[in-house]
Amino acid sequence: MTIITISRQYGSGGDEIAERLCAILGYHQFGKKDIAKAAAEVGLSDHEIVDYSDDNYKVKNFFGRLFKRPIRIAQAQIWKEDEKGIRSPEYASISIESALTLVQKAIKTAYLADNMIIVGRGGMKILKGLPNVLHVRIEADMEDRVQNIKTRVRHNRHGNYADIGSRRQAQEMIDTRDEASAEYIKQYYNCNWDDISLYDMVFNTSQSSIDRVARAIAERVRATQVQLIR
Repeated sequence: MTIITISRQYGSGGDEIAERLCAILGYHQFGKKDIAKAAAEVGLSDHEIVDYSDDNYKVKNFFGRLFKRPIRIAQAQIWKEDEKGIRSPEYASISIESALTLVQKAIKTAYLADNMIIVGRGGMKILKGLPNVLHVRIEADMEDRVQNIKTRVRHNRHGNYADIGSRRQAQEMIDTRDEASAEYIKQYYNCNWDDISLYDMVFNTSQSSIDRVARAIAERVRATQVQLIR
């Protein structure tokens, strides 16, 4: 089977495409449960695990730069076993670097598990060059992304807001999230997030609907699977 990684501009519909691909292909989306499995292998308590990704990079690194020191982002419970086999908890701080390593380990484990969609988190670099991996990039025109985020904000707040206010907020959210994703990939993987050479398929959802993009990716996956069987 084929693993799919999806890199997406904020508001481009990448998350929705991932959900539809899960429904079409019977895949499941990589998430905190997969990170918890990797954590359990090294004795960490799953409820303390931080999913350190491009979605939360901006705030963590702001404080890191401000204080010019490694920032601790979680307090983890680690189970230790003595000579008699009695287990007891110890507590340790998790740094950004150790959380990132854990996410990378979980993604590599997910690759072996198969039937997985990995959204963000540098999946296209972590699994670069491995067989049976399809790297996808989702983009959209700015105005369409603004409209998508405006709709999401209004829906979440259950109310009607002045157009200029929600548009400004949407634009700020897009700029912040895109900048964070670009910085995350540059910082930890030394490449440009929007470099199309990193991807096997690139789509613009302003030019093609989310449904059509999801179907195109699914067709590519199925064609690859047929070739593998042959």
